[in-house]
Amino acid sequence: MKFFNLHTHKFTNNPDILELVNQYPQDFDASIPFYSIGIHPWYIVEDRIDADLKIIEEKLKENNCLAIGECGLDKRIEIPFEQQVSVFEGQLYLAQKYKKPVVVHCVAAYQEVISIKKRLNISVPMIIHGFSKNSQVANQLLKEGFYISFGKYLVQNPDLKTVFQNIPNDRFFLETDTIEENIQQVYELASSYKELKNDDLRSVISNNYKMCFRTNNSEAKN
Repeated sequence: MKFFNLHTHKFTNNPDILELVNQYPQDFDASIPFYSIGIHPWYIVEDRIDADLKIIEEKLKENNCLAIGECGLDKRIEIPFEQQVSVFEGQLYLAQKYKKPVVVHCVAAYQEVISIKKRLNISVPMIIHGFSKNSQVANQLLKEGFYISFGKYLVQNPDLKTVFQNIPNDRFFLETDTIEENIQQVYELASSYKELKNDDLRSVISNNYKMCFRTNNSEAKN
């Protein structure tokens, strides 16, 4: 593994990249080698929640399911927030049960996500994906033990440079999500912002991966 892509919706099958491909319970592609699976708050269907959680639990037992998610909270959608919280907590319970990290989607609900982590005493790694906020929010997340993943907004918003530079090297990941740029381009930008050689940045990300994703799969470890 030369590159680790924490969150993507597009599988490229590049042998140099370990891609954590986002999957949904009702639209599962068994050909994807490594993936996360979860109920995104946008796609909560009330009469399907139990069935989706059952599928997720079955997949979490497999070694190539590296994480649960993306899942989380979003205050800018019409899905009732109380329902979002219930579905999120159900997935956190599974993450804790199967000792899998959580890829978190969070929009305008950082305090609630932090509160739930504390209240449920979640000890598995929780990674906020697609971070776009300021240093104050980042520092609060770091204080509460979260990891932070950068991609789309790091590429598109130069104002995030200082925020990213101040993230400790042992607490961040990089991703592509849905952007056109590939993960190598995100690494190049991150290297310049962090003033690290490309090899050193790859080592940083690799170490963070090993800390968060404790998998028995030898290919994923490499």
